[in-house]
Amino acid sequence: MVAQSNIGIVISQRKYALDVLEEIGLMNSNFVDTHMDPNVKLLSNQGESLSDSKKYRRLVGKLNYLTVTHLDITFVVSVVSQFLNSPCEDHWNGVIHILKYH
Repeated sequence: MVAQSNIGIVISQRKYALDVLEEIGLMNSNFVDTHMDPNVKLLSNQGESLSDSKKYRRLVGKLNYLTVTHLDITFVVSVVSQFLNSPCEDHWNGVIHILKYH
């Protein structure tokens, strides 16, 4: 949504973000206070590959789009973007953690 007022222009992706949460099934989940779990170090070839890497790439793309209005997730989205070629469960869990951040 784009809205203009006397103060300026406001851009909101609230509906888009809610649609992403609903698509993944996280609408009623508990949210977290950090962008990424500080105890997790994401590395290449870290574990078993995801069976559906397209789903991972699609979700990371949606997160990348959200960085336009949510600058606070830019760095962590760049981290999970490094694993687009061969994502594993830990990478997927990192993406889910970002989605749960409020």
